[in-house]
Amino acid sequence: MPVNAAPTHPQTLRGEWMFDFISPYAYLQWKTLDAIRARVAIQAVPILFAALLDHHGHKGPAEIPEKRRFTFRFVQWQAQRLGLVLRCPPAHPFNPLPALRLAIALGSRTEVIDAIFDHIWLQGRSADQIADLSPLAAQFGVADLGTLIAAATVKEQLRSNTEHAIQRGVFGVPTLIVGEQLFWGQDANPMILDWLDHPQLFDSPEMQRIEHLPSAAQR
Repeated sequence: MPVNAAPTHPQTLRGEWMFDFISPYAYLQWKTLDAIRARVAIQAVPILFAALLDHHGHKGPAEIPEKRRFTFRFVQWQAQRLGLVLRCPPAHPFNPLPALRLAIALGSRTEVIDAIFDHIWLQGRSADQIADLSPLAAQFGVADLGTLIAAATVKEQLRSNTEHAIQRGVFGVPTLIVGEQLFWGQDANPMILDWLDHPQLFDSPEMQRIEHLPSAAQR
């Protein structure tokens, strides 16, 4: 389970937001969570997307050339529609482990996650190497980033977070879990808000039918 308990909020609902800095969709959702945060106390949980892909036998969007091209075009278009700046880092996919471990080592605090996302997706900077993130880490009082993120406790927490996500049924990032409900992707924001307004949203006969829709073929 994530080591950091969810923050105390007046809201009665609590959620876990599973994310990896490698995902531009996670960046976009992080920047558009305010309406949901006003109603759900959200705990950010850094996880390793690559481990999800391995577990489910998937390829990432950036590993399929035409899907990669569309994905970058789509997220850029989404950012423009949302009035956000999005600049892709110099290369993608990249190794997100230093960024993920830095976030965990600093308690997955909102201001830390903000800074890392902005470094990668607002400023378009590399995050693969310790040297890439050291100036950012120094802003939070970290003098030796390499030692900090090499700590066994930090590495174990990332593994634990990712295993927890898999156990909860997470298959992609970003994913918000509230109670037993799982919402995947930045474009699920309207669905989340609709469910918060109408808690019986998934109880209709058709929603119940598709919940257990059988497969007619396998490849």
